[in-house]
Amino acid sequence: MFVVESPARQDRPGEADASEGDRRNDETSSGAVSSVAIGTSAPTRTARYRSFARRAGRSAVPYLYLAPALALLVIWTYRPLVQAFELSTYSWNLLPSAPMRPVGTANYERLLDLPAFRDSLWRTVVLIAGLLPFTVGLPLSLALAGRRVRPRARTIYQAFIFTPFLVAPVAAAAVWRWLLHPGGGAVDRVLGSDHNWVYDADTAQAVIIVITGWQLLGFAVLVVWAGLAGISPDYDEAARVDGASPGQIRRWITLPLLSPTLLFLVLTTVLLTPTLTFPLIDSMTQGGPAQSTTNIYYLLWDYAFHSFDAGLSAAAGVLLFAGFGVIAGLLVWLSERLSFHDD
Repeated sequence: MFVVESPARQDRPGEADASEGDRRNDETSSGAVSSVAIGTSAPTRTARYRSFARRAGRSAVPYLYLAPALALLVIWTYRPLVQAFELSTYSWNLLPSAPMRPVGTANYERLLDLPAFRDSLWRTVVLIAGLLPFTVGLPLSLALAGRRVRPRARTIYQAFIFTPFLVAPVAAAAVWRWLLHPGGGAVDRVLGSDHNWVYDADTAQAVIIVITGWQLLGFAVLVVWAGLAGISPDYDEAARVDGASPGQIRRWITLPLLSPTLLFLVLTTVLLTPTLTFPLIDSMTQGGPAQSTTNIYYLLWDYAFHSFDAGLSAAAGVLLFAGFGVIAGLLVWLSERLSFHDD
């Protein structure tokens, strides 16, 4: 039995052209699909980028408004603070031709061993304690008393209290030295004495406290007036309807609502007192007599520009910044805990 093998199948020319055309059509269709996919994904990616850019731009707007203030804060506060800390590790006499010799923490150790530094800290505490009645207690009394003054006379009353704050500290020092001149000054004439108030170690610190308090009184009263203006009068009216007396209204309504303002004055007094007293001390007593009016702020200035010890002065400045920073943090924490806010 013979098996006849059929010849191998050969594609006809027409069929080969047809299969080639189908293959090209498939490639074309797949390319079209891929191009459609690319065309749809590209706009989506661009839209996402634009949406992200818009969100980033909106979130950056507040920082752009804050940028000038932050730049000034960095340039005028934090940069000098870093330089002061760096200077506190050197020994230098402020002469450009003299070399700066690194000493590490020797300036801090020497400063803490100086009796003048410890005495100046105590005088600063006494100064702050003496000024608190002028910046908190007396302004509160004057502001509450001003509410009873007639509206026509209230403007004169407020101007009379605020005027000392407008006097330059150096001019105020010159006037008070004339008033306190021993023998011929107006104060001694009124008291009938010839006491040297400015150059007596027992009274010089009290003189600085009184003059500084006299100048800051107007500002403190203005702050208390602003705090009283922010208290709604509806509380007083409701308390009167319930039969509360004026003293009870002040004790249980006005003072609690005024507590944020009073704590702000305490914070301002503690932080700014050494700075505000510097012009008076330098113009009237130069830290004397016998360093009785030398506080911590005047001491670091004396180390730099009288003793020409830049490293010791910088060390005092760094310790001053750190100490008052801690005190400010504690006062802010107490303000948040003790203040009563009208919510």
